[in-house]
Amino acid sequence: MSLTPETITAYDHQAPSSESTETATFALGCFWGPDAQFGALEGVVRTRVGYAGGTTSDPTYHDLGDHTEAFQIDYDPETRSFTDLLEIVFRSHDHSRQTPTVQYQNIVFVSTADQREMLTSYLSANDLTADAIETRIEPLSGFYLAETYHQKHSLTGRQSLLAPFEAAGYVDVDIRESPAAAKLNAYTTGRELPEEVDLGVGSNRTIH
Repeated sequence: MSLTPETITAYDHQAPSSESTETATFALGCFWGPDAQFGALEGVVRTRVGYAGGTTSDPTYHDLGDHTEAFQIDYDPETRSFTDLLEIVFRSHDHSRQTPTVQYQNIVFVSTADQREMLTSYLSANDLTADAIETRIEPLSGFYLAETYHQKHSLTGRQSLLAPFEAAGYVDVDIRESPAAAKLNAYTTGRELPEEVDLGVGSNRTIH
C-alpha cells in the first residue's frame, strides 16, 4: 500500500468526527514542533496552530501584539484523556523556568470546567500549584488561526507527501483540518506513528 488520494480520503472519512472529539489548547514555544509532536499521538485526531493568550485583535505572525504561539488539538476522549495530554505538556518543558519572550511561552489554556478540574487534580497529584510554577494557566479567551504557511509546516514542505492531498482536491483548510495530514506532518519530522495508522508510509523514522 502506498500514499494515494484514496488512502488519504479513506483515512479522513473513518476518523472521529468533530462532534465526537474534544479540543485542548496549549503553548510550548514555537508551535511547529508541538503540532507535529502531538499530531503523532494515538487518539489525537486533528491539529492546528495559531495565536492565543493576549488581547490584541486579529494577531498575525508579524504583528502578534501580546499573544503567544499556540497549538490546538482535537482528541478522542475514548482513547486519550485531557490528563494524558497534561502529562505530556508538563514533560515537554521545564515548568519551573519560563521563556522570557511573549511569543514563545509555556501556557495551559483551560476552556471547560472539566479541564479545570482535571488540571487542578493533576497539579495536586504532582505536588504543584499554579502560583508556584512559571507555566501560565489561564482560561482560553480566544484562538486565532495562524497563517496558512504555518499550518502543517513540515508536511507542506514535502511535495511528495503533499501531492496526494492536492490530487484529492484538498484546499488549504482541508489540509489544516485533515486527520491524515496531522499524522503525516508528524511523520515528516521523524515521529513514530501509532501502529493502527495505515497511510502507506510505514511507522518508522525513515521518510521516503
